Amino acid sequence: MKQGSKGRTPGSFRPTRLTRALMQALCLPLVGIPVIAQAHEAAPVGHHLDPVAVEGHYDNAVGTSDAASQGSVTARLIENRPTLRPAEILEFVPGVIVTQHSGGGKANQYFLRGFNLDHGTDFATWVDGMPVNMPTHAHGHGYTDLNWLIPELVERIDYRKGPYYAEEGDFSSAGSARLRLRDRLDAGMAEVTLGEDGYRRALMMNSHALATGTLLYALETSRNDGPWTNPEDFRRVNGVLRYTLGEGAQRTSITAMAYTARWDSTDQVPLRALQSGQIGRYDAIDPTDGGRSRRYSLSVDSQQLRDDGVLRVQAYAIRSELDLWSNFTYVLDNDPDGDQFRQSERRNTYGGAISRSWDGHLGGRAATHTLGVQLRHDRLDPVGLYSTVARRTTSVTQESRVRQTSVGVFGETSVQWNDWLRSVAGLRFDRYDFDVDSSIAANSGDASDHIASPKLSLIFGPWSRTEYFLNYGFGFHSNDARGTTARVTPGGDPAQRVDALARGRGGELGVRTEVLPDVQSSLALWQLNLDSELLFVGDAGETEATRASRRQGIEWSTRWTPQNWLLFDLDISLSRARFTNDDPAGDRVPGAAARVIAFGASLTDSNPWARGWFGHLQVRHIGPRDLVEDGSVKSDTVTLAYLRVGRALTPSVRLMLDVYNLFDSKDNDIEYYYTSRLAGEAAGGVDDRHIHPVEPRTLRLTLNAKF
Repeated sequence: MKQGSKGRTPGSFRPTRLTRALMQALCLPLVGIPVIAQAHEAAPVGHHLDPVAVEGHYDNAVGTSDAASQGSVTARLIENRPTLRPAEILEFVPGVIVTQHSGGGKANQYFLRGFNLDHGTDFATWVDGMPVNMPTHAHGHGYTDLNWLIPELVERIDYRKGPYYAEEGDFSSAGSARLRLRDRLDAGMAEVTLGEDGYRRALMMNSHALATGTLLYALETSRNDGPWTNPEDFRRVNGVLRYTLGEGAQRTSITAMAYTARWDSTDQVPLRALQSGQIGRYDAIDPTDGGRSRRYSLSVDSQQLRDDGVLRVQAYAIRSELDLWSNFTYVLDNDPDGDQFRQSERRNTYGGAISRSWDGHLGGRAATHTLGVQLRHDRLDPVGLYSTVARRTTSVTQESRVRQTSVGVFGETSVQWNDWLRSVAGLRFDRYDFDVDSSIAANSGDASDHIASPKLSLIFGPWSRTEYFLNYGFGFHSNDARGTTARVTPGGDPAQRVDALARGRGGELGVRTEVLPDVQSSLALWQLNLDSELLFVGDAGETEATRASRRQGIEWSTRWTPQNWLLFDLDISLSRARFTNDDPAGDRVPGAAARVIAFGASLTDSNPWARGWFGHLQVRHIGPRDLVEDGSVKSDTVTLAYLRVGRALTPSVRLMLDVYNLFDSKDNDIEYYYTSRLAGEAAGGVDDRHIHPVEPRTLRLTLNAKF
């Protein structure tokens, strides 16, 4: 690989004249305003002043959050926007991009704030108090599989970015999203979707009064072959049963979920094979790759009002299974049988959380205090890596039984010091214990670690419907338990143990304004330092820690609702990711997206002139990414558009046409750069870009009926 050129690169972040103009415009309300004389009376936490109409889709008004990059998305927006995959619901979080590089049943690839989050590392996802990220996972630490989620059941998404929140622990350095499911439905719903490439989906859900509560049920089944020469044959079944007592802030929900799926996958392919005509764009090198997955869960989420505050209790038990067959290097190590391997795990996860918030005083000022405890225990029996040929196991590379326990204790106090200043101070303490029993005796053992994470946020204003934020905090991410006890590689070479917990530190300056009529806009300048990156090594089946890094960036989000039936939103995220210690290989962080832009326009069927027609246009753009440390190899840009056009045929029946990849782009969902070998090539293989193409323009027709 050649050395990258010095100086400015396309992936570098530099404020442009446009960016500076936006910053100046958003900061104008401060210019020339005497702070005390012009201050409005500050709104209490959770309340805002005369919210603009965007509230129907977002709950991000002035006075509702502790940072400019924090917010909420409501069901009204979720139901209007088409999603190609269930995990794309996370793209409602500004700046998040969701892609896929092999198989519909596999966890997606995520990008946010200059991170290639792989399958979820450094972005924490929760569904009704249940953690989605899986530590010490067979395929990748922090694995976030949302294929078991039914998007139509999501009532709300609360998102946060940065390590500024005491409630958020592992995997949350870049951000977090907490999804809340519906407790009840206004009416039953039946939906059928038919699409190209064998796509079929059926969904039925309803809720009924039962005894003193409400019983909600949902059943989904789907099948898809995709555009691939080797049909994906992705089959999925989801079921949800939920019983809720009470409502609003005084409620208890008990939820049972079941999910099963199987698929064949077309993994990423080498660019040289496409350019030479050896394979077609949707062909596979190893057509026997694929997977199967199961997940079953039982959870309780309870929130009870007290005279002075709220008590929150959550508990969950999860059983998950995964078998994943992959071949990324083809015949580099094993000619002619190939390099296919199976990653497999059987996991039980138990845990819960309890927190208590109450109103009080501190130094004579009104204050809200919160104390909480979070507990999680994962038992993997086993988690392993195996050599396979056409899904037939030929040898065991490494197999482990792992016990991993974490306890997190946190406290937070919000104080309203005067009309224009509020502070939120928090402290979190986490302890992790690992017990690994490996088929490689030298890699068995136990380890433990603990870490403390202080947080502080200052919120100023509002003045002229504008507020300002200063946030700083310490966070962390855990490492694969097997890495904390490893002494040798599967090949017998010495291995260096990794730290169980890696420190992160981040800060943010932000502003949020509603100074323009019917517009909510926020701007955030942020920085995040990590003591180590996480790198998944597929042929070793483990995640290893690499060099320290620093990320910096700017995010701008704007929502405009000129009418209550028309919404425009624009999110722009620019970032710069660099390793901070010297290495001849270079300082670029591979896979980090320097530029992410998303634009959306929604038209609801309540508009007075369109006679029941409604629709949504969504456009997303990802800039080029460095694929190697010296910046000499970069990915192509990706720009995709989704379109939904629908009509309410009757008050209870709607017909919708969704068009994915509207302009039939030939971009790539993902790109990597590494060494692989095709049959007939030299023994050492070839360094090359490996791509997974976006799916071509695809149409899906949905009939939705309420009853």
